[in-house]
Amino acid sequence: MSLTRTLLDTRPLHTSPAFRRLLVGRTVSVLGGFMTMVTVMYQVWAMTASTAWTGAVGLAQALPLVVFGLFAGSWVDRGDRRRIFLTATVGQAACSVLLAVQGFTGHVPVAAVLALVAVQSAFGALGAPAQGVFVPRLLPKEQVAAGLALNQVAGQSMMLLGPAVAGVLLGWPGIGVCYLLDALSFGVGFYGAFGLPALPPEGEPSRAGLHGVLDGLRFLAGHRVVRGALITDLAATVLSFPVSLFPLVNAERFGDDPRTLGLFLSALAVGGIAATALSGPVTRLARPGLVMLCGAGTWGGALVVFGMSSDPWAGLGLLVVAGAGDAVSVFSRSTIVQTRTPDALLGRVTAAETMVGQAGPSLGNVRGGLLAGWTSGTASLIIGGLLCLLAVGAVGATTPELREP
Repeated sequence: MSLTRTLLDTRPLHTSPAFRRLLVGRTVSVLGGFMTMVTVMYQVWAMTASTAWTGAVGLAQALPLVVFGLFAGSWVDRGDRRRIFLTATVGQAACSVLLAVQGFTGHVPVAAVLALVAVQSAFGALGAPAQGVFVPRLLPKEQVAAGLALNQVAGQSMMLLGPAVAGVLLGWPGIGVCYLLDALSFGVGFYGAFGLPALPPEGEPSRAGLHGVLDGLRFLAGHRVVRGALITDLAATVLSFPVSLFPLVNAERFGDDPRTLGLFLSALAVGGIAATALSGPVTRLARPGLVMLCGAGTWGGALVVFGMSSDPWAGLGLLVVAGAGDAVSVFSRSTIVQTRTPDALLGRVTAAETMVGQAGPSLGNVRGGLLAGWTSGTASLIIGGLLCLLAVGAVGATTPELREP
């Protein structure tokens, strides 16, 4: 196999100038988003010195996605997706500008900061399902997986870079500058989508309100492949997401060294970037269901072995493997959703996928923490990985369509 076919498939960058602009805009806006995530946590902690309030930041980000997600998806399936995305981007940028203003002026109650975060998240809940239809509308079907892999590697690269940049800026010009740069990053995202043609739904538009939401849920319940893809993702996150366990596992197994703890999350991201950078063979394989099952199984299996490891370097290597499996599973899941869902339903199904991707890790962190309280961090990690393997195996066994081309 040639090196060109082994590396990340870059055909979408040459096939579609519109996709190329979108990717640049998305990459910059994701960078700004990670900067703001760190900045909000830093500001709320500086204002309150309370873990309850810093925990409320996650709640302010997650609740709007859950409350508005499916209704936003129904709205997206009734209108011009391009216009809806641009509207959502302007709303998010306005929230970042207001965050920057309060960052420069100070003396704003912490509840007001969280309210701005929640409003920005609500606009994000609207923009995500609109953006989710762009790739299958701009690229040939055989290049959709490659386009999603490019989005994945860009996002994970920014996950590494964004917090580091925020840390540097917080130590010098301060929180206002971080928020302002995030607002400017949304401007780049707006530019990336501005040149797109109108993208109304193909087929019958969604019914309004709850009826449209229920139509989307009926599709999810009845389509075995798409349903299996979302269940697989829930199995990998709710049953085995390990991040909340890292401090305890580090104390139990690795001497409570803060340097080791800091590398845990980086190892997951490095694995994801490496796997996506070498994703050419799996995106060309055109068997996303099988690839997704193997990736999710690799994630769970690597976490089991990580829980048994006492050597920090071996542990970091296993987390790199876990991150690689997760990345492959995620872009394969998105490929299934975006190629198996009718365009007229894609906004609602993408909204459900976004909710699964956002809520699953949060629930997984809660599960891991509760189980660790009853047992230990190591036991919670191993049990979670084994449960993930069992659940993924069950999905694969009961959904043979996922294993087929």
